[in-house]
Amino acid sequence: MIARLDAVLARLAAHAAAPVPTSLTDPDPTTGERWTAGQVWGHISEIVPYWLAQARRIVEAPPGERVETGRRTDDPARLAGVARGMQVAVPVLFDEARTAIGEARRFIAGLAPADLARETRHPRYGVMSLAAFLDRFIVGHLEEHAAQLDGLRS
Repeated sequence: MIARLDAVLARLAAHAAAPVPTSLTDPDPTTGERWTAGQVWGHISEIVPYWLAQARRIVEAPPGERVETGRRTDDPARLAGVARGMQVAVPVLFDEARTAIGEARRFIAGLAPADLARETRHPRYGVMSLAAFLDRFIVGHLEEHAAQLDGLRS
């Protein structure tokens, strides 16, 4: 996961250094949403702190306790993050994302195998290990949004 975080951070850095595309993303397969590059960046800057806080809850829960995690796509904080991308410059959003990715990297590096085996319940994905949770909601999620930015540049 660390190597994938490093790779996605490099991709995001390249996008942040390039001119901001003016087109919209392809529709999201689940929500149908189409975003500007700014909205993608606003979401990126918001998701890592959110999901990292959720991951910390999983690790900090008493042994044997399964923490409920997740949120709906209409969550006000999620929507505010997307909207913020229309108001804040990409370099600022990238700096926030880079800082949060660094925090996620340190968190993941400090996890023991027993931590990675801890379980959570997500309303859409059901019971999942912390390893699967981190892969889906932090690392894989960043990769998905980097791919959206790739698509906007082409």
